[in-house]
Amino acid sequence: MSTAPEIKSYTITETAKISGLPESTLRYYETIGLIQPIPRDKNTKRRVYSEDDVNLVVAVACLNATGFSIEDMKTYLDNRELGDEGASAQIELLKGQLNHLEEEMHYAQLRIEYVKSKVDFWKSIIKKDTKAIEASRVKTYAIADEMKLPKLPNRSK
Repeated sequence: MSTAPEIKSYTITETAKISGLPESTLRYYETIGLIQPIPRDKNTKRRVYSEDDVNLVVAVACLNATGFSIEDMKTYLDNRELGDEGASAQIELLKGQLNHLEEEMHYAQLRIEYVKSKVDFWKSIIKKDTKAIEASRVKTYAIADEMKLPKLPNRSK
């Protein structure tokens, strides 16, 4: 006699550990409709996540980790349901996020260079090396000017 394969289920605590998202975030994402309502155990009334639910939560956690806004995550998940028809929209959404991340990386690199130049400046002060002090000052000002250039777009959709 064959038995049906056992269906694995997960608690919110287990799902949080697997996904890396706090339980409060999982509840919030459910409340706002980012993830579908999770069925409850009839006796305990606690959420019972299926394998598919956990897989979706992990996908959402990955989008979250890349800095996607909630609206962009919703759009991504909606487009996913469209299959081939949503592919172009997915590509544009992902390219937009990639551009945003590249801009963030550029400005992070500028901040690193700024701090390094300030370290050099203060080393020059200790050495009383006036040429190095002036060179550090010029470099620091140039980096500061570049950091003031186009600010990152507001991603608070």
